[in-house]
Amino acid sequence: MMMMMMKKKMKNPRTHQTLVAITAALALSACSTFMPPTQVEVVTPAQWQAPLPHQGKVTALTQWWEQQGDPLLVELITAAQAVSPSISQALARVETSRAQQATARGALLPNLNAQYAASRGVSQPNLPVTTTQQFGLQSAWEIDLVGANRAVSRAALANVHGSQALWHDARVSVAAEVANLYYSLSTCQQQLALAQRDATSRQETARLTEINAKAGFLAPSVAAMARASAADGNSHLTQQGALCDLDTKALVALTAIPEPDLKKKLAVALVKSKQSAPISVASVPAQTIAQRPDVFSAERDVMVASAQVGNAKAQRLPRLSLNGSIAAMRLTTGGVDTDGNTWSFGPLAISLPLFDGGQRAAAVTAAEANYAAVVSAYRGKVRQAVREVEEALVNLNSTEARTQDAIVSTRGYAESLAATQSRFGQGLASLVELEDARRNALASESSQLSLALERNRAWVALYRALGGGFEPDAVTQTAAN
Repeated sequence: MMMMMMKKKMKNPRTHQTLVAITAALALSACSTFMPPTQVEVVTPAQWQAPLPHQGKVTALTQWWEQQGDPLLVELITAAQAVSPSISQALARVETSRAQQATARGALLPNLNAQYAASRGVSQPNLPVTTTQQFGLQSAWEIDLVGANRAVSRAALANVHGSQALWHDARVSVAAEVANLYYSLSTCQQQLALAQRDATSRQETARLTEINAKAGFLAPSVAAMARASAADGNSHLTQQGALCDLDTKALVALTAIPEPDLKKKLAVALVKSKQSAPISVASVPAQTIAQRPDVFSAERDVMVASAQVGNAKAQRLPRLSLNGSIAAMRLTTGGVDTDGNTWSFGPLAISLPLFDGGQRAAAVTAAEANYAAVVSAYRGKVRQAVREVEEALVNLNSTEARTQDAIVSTRGYAESLAATQSRFGQGLASLVELEDARRNALASESSQLSLALERNRAWVALYRALGGGFEPDAVTQTAAN
C-alpha cells in the first residue's frame, strides 16, 4: 500500500517540483542566517608593555624542559603526566567529544538496517502449512532541510578541537607544577645547607663563649646569649629540613615514584642551583595569545555556542524525512516454493511544528543567552592571557635587575661576618656584633637563593603563559583526520 501510494504521489510532477523548490529555498537561506558570528573580535594591546627577553625560540617550547639540561626534571615531568588524574580526565573528555562528533556526523547520513522475519502457520482448515521467510534492508533518512544536523556536527567538531586543547593545557599545567616544586626543593636543599653551616657556626661560638665564661673572661650573660643563638640556629635547621621533606613528599604524590627511589635520584641531581633556559616572546601580543590552548578552547566554545543557537532556531522550522525498504520473500506451501521481491519508497514527509507551548522559543532564548555568556568568557580569557604574559615579563625583568645587587650584598655581608668573627676571637668585638653580622649574612645569602627561585618560577610562568608550545593548526588537522 505504501508502494502504491508513493507511486501515485510521484506521478504528480507539479507537486514534486513545488516540494523541491521549497526544500531548496529553505536549505539555502537557513544556515546562513541562523547562527551568530563564530569568530568574535577581541581587543589586545598593539605591543607588550613590559620588556621582552631576546634569547631562545618560542617554537621550541615543547622541548623546553629538555633544554634545561636536567634529565631528572624531564623524568619527573614525564612520570607526573603519566599518572596525573587531571590529564586522564582531559583525555577522557577528548575521547568523549570524538564519540559525540561521530554521532553528530552519522545523523547527516541515512540509517540502514537489515531485517529477517520467518513465520509458519495455517490460514484456513484443510490447507497445507505455509512457511514465510523475508529478508530485507530498511532505510530512514532525515534530510537536513534547514541545517540543524549540520550545526550539531560543526559544534561537535569544535568541541573536539577544544577538548584536545584542554588536554594539552592540562599537560602544561602538570609540567609547570612539577618544575616549580622541583626548583623549590632544589632551593630548599641549598637553604638547608646554609642553615646547617649557620647552626654549626653558632654551636662553635657557643662552645668558645662557654669556655671563656667559665674562665672568667666573659660574663655569664654572654654565654647564655650564645647558647640561645645556638638553639635558635638548630631550630631553624630543623624547620628547614621539614620544609624539604614536605616538598619531597609532594613530588612523590605528583610522580608516583616511591620515596626511597626519589630521594636517591634527588641526592645525585640536586647539587647546584637550577637555572631555567631563556624564552623569547613574539613582539605582537595577538601572535602569542594564539598559542594559548585555553584561549583556543574558549574560542571553540564560541563556535559551539553559535552552532547551538543555529540548531535551536532550526528546530522551529520544517523537518523533512524519507524512508524506504527492499526485501526478498520466500513462501513455502505444500512443498512448493514461491520467491518474490518487495520494495517501497516513502513516505517523503514534511513536519512543521505549530504549537509547543513556547518550548522551542525558550530554547532559542537560552541558546542566545549562553552564546553571549561564552563570548564574554572568551574575551575575559584573552585579557587574562595578556595579563599573565605581562606579569611574567615584569617578574623576569625585576629578578634580572636585582640579581647583581643580591650578589654584591651577599659578598659584602659574608666578608663582614668573617671580619667580625676574627675580631670576636681576638676579643675586639662583642657577641652582639657577631650575631648581628651573622644574621645579615644569613639573610643576604638566603635572599639570593630565594631570588634565583623567583626567577625560575617567572620563567615557568612565562612558559605556561605562552601556551607551552601549543600548535592550533596541528590540533585542527588531527581532529579533521
